[in-house]
Amino acid sequence: MGLIRMLETMTEYVTATVGGQLFGLPIARVQDVFVLDRLTRVPLAAPEIAGVLNLRGRIVTAIDMRRRLGLAPPGEVRKRMAIGIEYKGESYGLLIDAIGEVLNLPTAGREGNPVNLEPGLARVSAGVHRLEDRLLVVLDVDRVLDVGQHAKAA
Repeated sequence: MGLIRMLETMTEYVTATVGGQLFGLPIARVQDVFVLDRLTRVPLAAPEIAGVLNLRGRIVTAIDMRRRLGLAPPGEVRKRMAIGIEYKGESYGLLIDAIGEVLNLPTAGREGNPVNLEPGLARVSAGVHRLEDRLLVVLDVDRVLDVGQHAKAA
C-alpha cells in the first residue's frame, strides 16, 4: 500500500534546456521529441512563431522558446531540437537548445515561483523544483502556447 501511495505522488517530467535554464514538461503533455528539419517562415506571424513544418504528415507550428522567454538567439547555428505537444487540437513544436532526461520528482516537492524568478520565466512557469545543483522550472504548456492565438491569425 505504501508503494502505491508513493507512486501516486510522483510526476514525470521531460527535461529540456533553453538558454542555460533547465525546464520540465509534464510527460503526459509531450507527444514526441524531434530534430528540426525544414522550417517554413510564416509572414506576419508573432516573433515567437519560428515557422511551420511537416512532421509525418502533420503541420506543426514551431514556437521559438528563446524568443518566447526573451533570450538572445543561440550563438552557433546547429540542428535545433523540438518537443512536440498538442494544444486545443493543434500540433506545436517547442524549439529548445537541448533535450535532457526524464525525471520522476515528488509532486509535493514542487514549489511556487520564487519572488526573484525572472519575469519572462514566471509568465510561463507552473512552479519550480529545487534539484541538487540547479532549479527546474516547470513549464505551464497552456501559458507557453498563449502565443498560439497569434499563429491562427497568421
